[in-house]
Amino acid sequence: MTRRRLFLFCPCILCLVLYAADWPQWRGPLRNGISLEKGLLNEWPKDGPKLLWQIKDLGEGYATPSVAGDRLYVLANQGLENEFVQAISVRSGERIWTTQIGNVGNPNQEPPYPMARSTPSVEGEVLYALGSDGDLACLHTGNGKIQWKKNLRADFGGKPGKWAYSESPLIDGDVLIATPGGAEATLVALNKHNGDVMWKSAVPGGDAAAYASAIVIEAAGHKQYVQFLDKGIVGVDAKTGRFLWRYARTSTGPANIPTPVWEGAYVYSANARRFGGALVQLHQTGDGVSAEEVYFERDAPNTLGGQILLSGVLFGTNPEGLAAADFKTGKLKWQADGVGPGSVLYADGHLYVHGEGGQVALVEASPEAYKEKGRFTPPDPPKRVRAREMAWAYPVVANGRLYIRDLGSLWCFDVKQR
Repeated sequence: MTRRRLFLFCPCILCLVLYAADWPQWRGPLRNGISLEKGLLNEWPKDGPKLLWQIKDLGEGYATPSVAGDRLYVLANQGLENEFVQAISVRSGERIWTTQIGNVGNPNQEPPYPMARSTPSVEGEVLYALGSDGDLACLHTGNGKIQWKKNLRADFGGKPGKWAYSESPLIDGDVLIATPGGAEATLVALNKHNGDVMWKSAVPGGDAAAYASAIVIEAAGHKQYVQFLDKGIVGVDAKTGRFLWRYARTSTGPANIPTPVWEGAYVYSANARRFGGALVQLHQTGDGVSAEEVYFERDAPNTLGGQILLSGVLFGTNPEGLAAADFKTGKLKWQADGVGPGSVLYADGHLYVHGEGGQVALVEASPEAYKEKGRFTPPDPPKRVRAREMAWAYPVVANGRLYIRDLGSLWCFDVKQR
């Protein structure tokens, strides 16, 4: 397949050469849930797109894969003392290498979901992976050999949430951003080449890390890293780590999970289930930044599956199902049951929704109404042994293929137009 090179001069991903068909990190090429790929199916057959392969012994976990070139990279665990990164051939589903990076974090968590959670960030010949116990490692993509390693607890006095670390590392130029949590280094910037500390940001309040992943934005006269922590969403200066602003109203639920959504001077955050979504406008105030609430709406898209912003419309799911809302007001345009709450991505005019119950749907990304273009349940799904455990891994589209992960199973489907 011929790949189109994109030279992106975007503050979200600086100085990177990306391929339109790859999905090299959490929430895709631009870290916003949007695929750059074209030429995908506009409608699925009754039983869903063609299954190319399935892995049934992937290892436990809720971690979403990343895809770069002819390899897929994903975290998993076997038991509580072996959390690992593995490379898999996208053509056959065969394992290429496996590298242990640590143990499973907070094994006695309640409710008990102790598993691998994070998505690797792939850049050229290396990838960066964060284990649930805070093991942050740089690995060679060719053979899985560890290049350098840190531990967010031991090296930075890190304080994760009760469900351990779930963040996917952010790469910005030569900088790697991670969120240890705690009073010493709530956020930290490392040299991506060797792991050396560039700065530590002690955010006021010493928040524990939550379960979101940071983004980089340009707003209110500052380049910032924005992260959803245990006590609210915050922004810190990208050069120094200096604390700039906080918004706390969306931090009232049980788990701060969704990655913030950004456009211009506006940042959207939401909590799990029905705890609401909010938009803030950032203003420059002297050498600082203030966050003014534009709205807080209980029915704005807010579940853990994240939100997608397209031409002023925010798509995501609520406890009832898929919803669309006006980004600047939070008011619903429509809402439908669909496959229920779940995770969402956008590609080639459509939303791909992986419902918590295991079903997958293709829905036209229309601001007018819910228009479903296909639905199926991946075959031979895993058995669930934990109470309230659901299909929480996000879907991935890369190189004409749809990847769905659910616990120890991983499916690859052909969604390319022929």
